Amino acid sequence: GKFNFDQSKVINPETGEPVSSWYRGSETWDSKFSTIASTYEECRAECVGLYLCLNKQVLSIFGHEGQDAEDVVYVNWLSMVRAGLLGLEFYTPESKSWRQAHMQARFVILRVLLEAGEGLVGLEEVTGKDGMPDARITLDRSKIHTVGKNAIHRFLCKLQVFKSTADVDGGRALYDGYSAVSDSGAYNFLRLRETVLLRKEVRKMFVQANTRVSGDSVELVEYEGTVAGLISSFTERFQDDAEQLEADLLELSKRDAPCWC
Repeated sequence: GKFNFDQSKVINPETGEPVSSWYRGSETWDSKFSTIASTYEECRAECVGLYLCLNKQVLSIFGHEGQDAEDVVYVNWLSMVRAGLLGLEFYTPESKSWRQAHMQARFVILRVLLEAGEGLVGLEEVTGKDGMPDARITLDRSKIHTVGKNAIHRFLCKLQVFKSTADVDGGRALYDGYSAVSDSGAYNFLRLRETVLLRKEVRKMFVQANTRVSGDSVELVEYEGTVAGLISSFTERFQDDAEQLEADLLELSKRDAPCWC
């Protein structure tokens, strides 16, 4: 019931006025922001990552300096805006809801960077070489440290202030606004979602390589990260006792059968 700050002196940096809301009693971040708490926080974390990766001192800690550091920044930002577009896969138009917190957060960041303008991020619908709908997203690396940094800085400040002051109405209005997926405005995101689904690739699989002796040397045998590659890796690894292995696997399968409906 006691304040740990002076309400008359703590100023909201977004309004210039004294803070007018705060967490009360047993209220917490999750209880106040409820349904958007998870994705909102993921978005804030991603924005912190984008912002801090621009710090040369931070990059040098990980051994990245000069042009190498600039390449890391570019790939990091480009990966984020691309992920924002691909995140549309996890939006359900029928219920107007998002099914994945991280993907919603990345879409919000894409919207923020598109809104920044000045040619920072480009998004256009194109026709692929196969004649099917496709999309192209671009990022002007020369504007990341200026236009991009300022856009993320402003947005991150808003996210932080709404969270710190428990301003649910303001935070939800901001976040829901950027999360909206529609067919109006500068970009037809509903149509782009269909393109994303059309261009969806099979999920890559972790496939273990094998080794084999060839004369006096040992060769590394690698496989594609697909179901076919996984099967090939498995069968070639156990060529000598394949029949016994198959029998053992079938027996194990029979034992597990009662556990499955």
